[in-house]
This record gives sequence, C-alpha cells and structure tokens, in this order.
Amino acid sequence: MADLNEYKCPRCGGALRFDASTNMVKCDSCGSSFKPSEFFSSDSSLGEGDDSGNGFLENVANTWADGESDGLYTYICKSCAGEIIGEETVASLSCPYCGNPVVITGAFKGKLRPDYVIPFKLDKEQAVSALREHVKGKTLLPKVFKSENKIKEIKGIYVPYWIFDTDTTGDYTYRATKTERWSDKEYDYEKTKHYRVYRYGALNYRNIPINSSAKIDDALMESLEPFDFSQAVPFQTAYLAGYFADKFDVDTRTSWNRTKERVANSSSAFFSNTVNGYDSVSQEKGEVEFLEKNAKYALLPVWLLTTQWNGEQYRFAMNGQTGKFVGDLPMDRKAYALWFILLMLGAAALTFLITLLF
Repeated sequence: MADLNEYKCPRCGGALRFDASTNMVKCDSCGSSFKPSEFFSSDSSLGEGDDSGNGFLENVANTWADGESDGLYTYICKSCAGEIIGEETVASLSCPYCGNPVVITGAFKGKLRPDYVIPFKLDKEQAVSALREHVKGKTLLPKVFKSENKIKEIKGIYVPYWIFDTDTTGDYTYRATKTERWSDKEYDYEKTKHYRVYRYGALNYRNIPINSSAKIDDALMESLEPFDFSQAVPFQTAYLAGYFADKFDVDTRTSWNRTKERVANSSSAFFSNTVNGYDSVSQEKGEVEFLEKNAKYALLPVWLLTTQWNGEQYRFAMNGQTGKFVGDLPMDRKAYALWFILLMLGAAALTFLITLLF
C-alpha cells in the first residue's frame, strides 16, 4: 500500500479526505468522490492480535501491511502527554483531549493494526449544531462555552476500543418473601412465607466496547453507547483522512477486568429481573463463570471538545455514528449569585405587594 499523502485527486490533483456523510473519499477542490477501496486495500485479515506481550490474546497480531501506515504521523501533546495519530496536514491543530497545542514527533510507528472501524456518519457541522443545542437556553453557562470560536474547535477522533465477546453461565440464589394480611373483628393478622429462589442459565455477550485510551474518561465513553456494530467494516486507512486517531494504551488484560465487571453487573440485573411475584427479594449469592473470551481491536468515531474554566477541565463528546451527545456544564457562580439576588428581591417585592393589598 502506498503513502496516504501520495494519493491526490485523479481529476484535479487536490487533497483528499474521508466524507462521513457519504462514506466516500472526497476532493474539496473539484467535488469529486471516490470509494475508499479505490485508493486503499482492505487487507481483510482479521487476526485477534497480541498487543505486544500483554499476556491475554494468543493469536498472531493483525499487523500493518508494508507501506500501509505511510503518511500517518505521531503527535504528542506537551500538556497531557497524549499520543495521537493523524496526517501530516493536522500539525497545526490542538490536542482533542485537552485543547493544548500538539507537535509532530515523526512518522507513525506501531505494531498492532486495528481490526475494525466504525466510520463517522455525522460530520463536523452536525456536531457543532448538536453542541449549540446542548448549550442553548442555559443562562448560567459561562460565556466561554457559548463562544462560536470555542464551539468550532470540536474535533473528530477515532477512539481505540477493545471489543469483547464472551460466553458465560450465571448461578444465583435469592431470598424472597410473600406476606399475607387479614383481619377479623378482634385482631389483625400477618403471615410471611420465606423462599429460596435459584436461577441458572447461559448468557452470551457480543461486542462489548471497552475504551482503551487512558487519556479519556471511561464513564464519558460508556455514556456514548451504544454503537451499532452492524456498521463496522474492516479497517482501511482511508477512513482516517481528515481525522485524528488514538493508539490504545490500556492493554487487553486490564480491559478484560473491566469487561468482567460489566458482564457481572448485566448478568445480575438479568437474573434478578426473572424473580417475580414476591413481596421482597434479596440476592444471597451470585457467580458468573466465563467460558470463552475473544477480543478485537477497533476504532470508534467520537466528536470531542475539551475546554477549561476556572482551572477545571470540561469535556463534551458526541457519538460520531448515532449523534448521542454528552457532557457536563459548569455554572457561572457570579451569574448565579446575581440571579439568586434578583429572585429574592422579586419574591420580597411580591410579598410586600400582597401585604399592601390584603
């Protein structure tokens, strides 16, 4: 595979980028569109991979083909030390994780090639529009968050994930009660029956996404779920054109521990919901046995804006496939204090007016 930057528009020689709205490689100079496969081979060998000796995956790594990663460069953020991947043309952009400048450190070097990618379905204009809607009408929001210049800093990044499949069995025991009440002319009666309830069954989990970037909050990424994995495609470097991408820095062993926690919570909720018809239910014990496990390395699309206010960092994110938007908003304390004073003055004036009238 040839250099990513080597590919120019065959009609006008302009630069190419991946267009999320059409799923095509597009030339902004002349408007021509091309299928990604016309420029980049799919290299559809989908090995499970071994992320450089983490001790979990056993198959041979799904590695980069000769020349496939040419044209990709590594950037380091001097502030948060984030290491991201992009084309040489993104050198002037800021870090998508903390908003500070990034500097190019050289050509990309990495062993493990992603197995899958979910391409961006929503473009930057849609992400900016969603952010505007998110902050609309919030009068106590600091002005910096309403700045058009700040809003337009939202960036598209492919976040690295380990995608797990696992087959399990669940074995649960519950204590349950049923209470019957009745009365006669003299007394009130209550009779409680106690039960021990067992549940056992097999649950198969597919496509559990686990964020493998230590630089971005797991809770924020989980709140962007779900992703539609039916739209995942074999990785092609064409999908990176015009976007940042991150390399994983959390190995599969650590990610597998998080997966087990999520599976255990989901299994507990599933079996608990099958215990019906009782007045009270409490879990006595529960155990999940993991029979099989499998992991794939994937890049998932996220629009990200990070900014700071009063020394605190705030991050907003949008699922680049579904449009789900999440993020915490700060409150301008001076504006809140003024609003509170005006509210109290208004309440006092209203009370005084009512007193005069009545």
